[in-house]
Amino acid sequence: MTSPAVSVAAGLPTREIAEILRDNRISAVPVVDSTGAPIGMVSEGDLIDRNDADREARRDWWLTLFAEGESLNPEFLASLRTPDRCARDVMRGPVITVDENTDLGEIARLLTAHRIKRVPVLRDGRVTGIVSRADLVRALAAEPQEPVPVTAGGVLAEAVAALDRRFLHRHHPAAAGVRPGGTPAADEAALTVADFRDLVADYDHRQSEQRDHDRRAAAEVRRRRVAELIDRHISDTDWRSLLHQAREAAEHGQQEFLLLRFPAQGCSDGGRAINSAISNWPASLRGKAAEVYLRWQRDLKPRGFQLAARILDFPGGLPGDIGLFLVWSGNVRPRSGSRH
Repeated sequence: MTSPAVSVAAGLPTREIAEILRDNRISAVPVVDSTGAPIGMVSEGDLIDRNDADREARRDWWLTLFAEGESLNPEFLASLRTPDRCARDVMRGPVITVDENTDLGEIARLLTAHRIKRVPVLRDGRVTGIVSRADLVRALAAEPQEPVPVTAGGVLAEAVAALDRRFLHRHHPAAAGVRPGGTPAADEAALTVADFRDLVADYDHRQSEQRDHDRRAAAEVRRRRVAELIDRHISDTDWRSLLHQAREAAEHGQQEFLLLRFPAQGCSDGGRAINSAISNWPASLRGKAAEVYLRWQRDLKPRGFQLAARILDFPGGLPGDIGLFLVWSGNVRPRSGSRH
């Protein structure tokens, strides 16, 4: 990958974006939110504001106009005269991303499947680099490096040993012959109301600890699900399987099919845009959810299918899981925010 990655904020004016592309000799840049998470991409074609055919046909011409001594194209200058145009107005989303450990073959498949020229590379949810077609060509042409052998006494062994020490030295209180609260078993006649209150307090404490443990465990499960959502990508086989299941659902009289269920944290805004039915909610999708949306937009939207996004549950009053539904009934259920 090319690192560090050049990125821009959503509110950056298009004229400044053009200067960044020129100064860095690049043709596109990711748009990130305040946390560094990608929410869109802006390319030179988006700045020129041409239609798709013109962008593809003349994708490189404008960069040469920034050469010393050349005059700027009047059409390009006209597209920058509106002072209110900024990255969020011209960016395209959602964004296909990969992590640092994604296989080169998988990256090549993603570029081909989604007809894109580059993918941002994420580390801890933030953009840390960019892999372009040129980067892939250079990497594939390089000589393969010798594999590094893993020895039994290496870092992995030390990590396992550390875990063993952690669990072997865990403290387990042993109060043989002593009841909870510190009351001797042989002296039940001496129990007082204070002892009973201590028992209740001890029970409440254990329940509170259990609830905290359950919350941490649930949060860890959500974190792992989000990581899987971001790291994994939908293949052609996966997509065909989903469409086959959707067809079976229609054969059984159903009018929609759940393509993907994922935690709200899989959206860059935690599901707020979907919950509020904001029209640009697709820009908040990441990872596998973004790929499902783009597959629908490319393959199924032209055939009349709709895509609905719904919050499926609200644990603790906050958006929990989100569902992406393929709809063919002609009517999208309320609160989908997805007739897009």
